[in-house]
Amino acid sequence: MDRLELTKPDGRALTLYALQALEGIGPAPSPFLDPLGHTPHLRRNPLRDEWVTYAAYRQNRTFLPPPEYNPLAVTTDPANPTELPVGNWDVAVFDNRFPSLSLAEGEAPALAVDTAPGIGKCEVVVFTQDRESSLGALSLAHIELLLRVWADRTARLAENDRIRYVLPFENRGAEVGVTLHHPHGQLYAYPEVPPVPARMQQVATEYHRKHGRGVLQDHIRKEMESGERMLYTGEHAVAFVPACARYPYEVWVGPIEPVATFCNLTDAQRADLARALKTVLMKYDRLWDRPFPYLMAWYQAPTDGQPHPESHLHAEFYPPYRTRERLKYLAGTELAAGWFAMDALPEDKARELQQIDVDIDTP
Repeated sequence: MDRLELTKPDGRALTLYALQALEGIGPAPSPFLDPLGHTPHLRRNPLRDEWVTYAAYRQNRTFLPPPEYNPLAVTTDPANPTELPVGNWDVAVFDNRFPSLSLAEGEAPALAVDTAPGIGKCEVVVFTQDRESSLGALSLAHIELLLRVWADRTARLAENDRIRYVLPFENRGAEVGVTLHHPHGQLYAYPEVPPVPARMQQVATEYHRKHGRGVLQDHIRKEMESGERMLYTGEHAVAFVPACARYPYEVWVGPIEPVATFCNLTDAQRADLARALKTVLMKYDRLWDRPFPYLMAWYQAPTDGQPHPESHLHAEFYPPYRTRERLKYLAGTELAAGWFAMDALPEDKARELQQIDVDIDTP
């Protein structure tokens, strides 16, 4: 993997990654010349003891532009720069122009609730130069590169002692609120472990203390023994519809043996994880022969410098579709109580995905 670090005219960082040596790289462009000039802040919900981020300037971010105004395209006209330069790069990462969290510490207002500066970092990860492609359409080597990029970003963000958790994710499709269709994801680096991974971390820690093994490690073993919901079983990685799925077509992807973060993957694990990931994405897109919307979130260990034998790197896919015609919206029991109600069995949805044949070795 080759890497090149650049700085945009407005001061934001840009890092380019490639499978081969980087060549013909143009200057780092930006559609903006002035620094952002705004910082987010946090307000704590006193009933839930959770932080909420406020960044009103995000209302001005780019929203579903036509292809000729795609900010994630390569700059072809210096007079109308995009976010990315010419060159042979494969994956690009740059600071979000409209971040929900920022290392540029600002002031928090005095209110009726506790407040704090919105410390953290938000990065955009552009998967490919090809606007018409998708994560699942990329080659296995390209997906492996992306896994290495996520590892590199995790390690670099973890060097800042104000960062405690790094979450890579992808929103795909207008159904889940995407504002740019060019294949890309994001990285959020938080000042503390957010509520969902914090709860998962608590459960994993208690389970490991009691059993000496990981909770997801044992769950993967049980899913493999059953085989009923498996979508991919490799030497080092798996993909399956979990027996406890909260969404139709929900899928979990991860290495069979636990690793704490992307940084801890072996070459063999990374290669097989790429195969598992591509299998799921290709099945999704062939399910109804159209782009399949989802939220893909990758969970890993906190970046607190401590060993985390209880943690198990994995992705969870949350597709919004309930049936071919209807979206699954979270309703009263999910939003108000946090108690999910499903009207589709995971086994039925697993069978639908299992029946879709894909060839992940075909470019």
